[in-house]
Amino acid sequence: MPLRLIFMGTPDFAVPTLLALAGHGHDIAAVYTRAAKPAGRGMKLQPTPVEQTARQLGIPVLTPKTLRTPEAEAEFRAHQADAAVVVAYGLILPANILDAVPLGCFNLHGSLLPRWRGAAPIQRAIMSGDAETGVMVMKMDVGLDTGDVAMAERLPITDAMTARDLHDALAPLGADLMVRAMAALARGGLQLTKQSEQGVTYAAKIDKAEARIDWTKPAHAVLRHIHGLSPFPGAWFEIALDDGAPARIKALRCEVAPGSGPPGQVLDDRLTIACGDGAVRILQLQRAGKPPMTADAFLNGTPLKPPARAQ
Repeated sequence: MPLRLIFMGTPDFAVPTLLALAGHGHDIAAVYTRAAKPAGRGMKLQPTPVEQTARQLGIPVLTPKTLRTPEAEAEFRAHQADAAVVVAYGLILPANILDAVPLGCFNLHGSLLPRWRGAAPIQRAIMSGDAETGVMVMKMDVGLDTGDVAMAERLPITDAMTARDLHDALAPLGADLMVRAMAALARGGLQLTKQSEQGVTYAAKIDKAEARIDWTKPAHAVLRHIHGLSPFPGAWFEIALDDGAPARIKALRCEVAPGSGPPGQVLDDRLTIACGDGAVRILQLQRAGKPPMTADAFLNGTPLKPPARAQ
């Protein structure tokens, strides 16, 4: 039996779930998303990926600045939905909104709760060297990702994965999980389990100040730092090029490589850079104002050899 749902989401991570719910016959009464923002050279208003998708599906779109007013609550209740589905929406849902739909509000979260509650679970899992992560459907309460868990899917994290790679793997996995959860909810068979109080960690929002690469760390930690921040904001380093001026370079993809030396030392002509223990080879990078490119393409135009040093 299809449900009447409110969908709340903003970035491209949420789009597969919206499409999957609509595709499985659920009645999406309304889509809530963040307001369009200026973007691009012309600074034209750019609707969110979720808004663009909702309009293609012919679903009404709302972009309130807050849900904490009586008017917002009345509008939310007026949709007469059975439940709400929330995927990376970006606004806090107060208690009166959580209680405004009879079956509750269900969030798709990109981690294995209670590990990595908060804003940046995908990035933090990679940066911390986790061997696996996943997606969970959680019935929301007023806490920060503290609600009871309904369903989960696990996914290994390999050293080759960037945050974009993991994001792109988890988004469809989460969409399928939410479809199964809503099917169980519709037939009255969705079971909820309280989160453990053990192993709680918080995925703080990524601060650009932490993006600079620390070459004194072991090679594996440097790799995970680079991949966890790829493509945005991008882990970066500075290095002097042919004219002697330091250039800022974002490292987007790398691999652990043989070699050793003083941290930051360029060890060969293939952009292998020494770390505190071992070395990494940069495979993909981006210079300021330029598109991403392979390290080979970069080195063809800008040869770097020892004793160059990354800072």
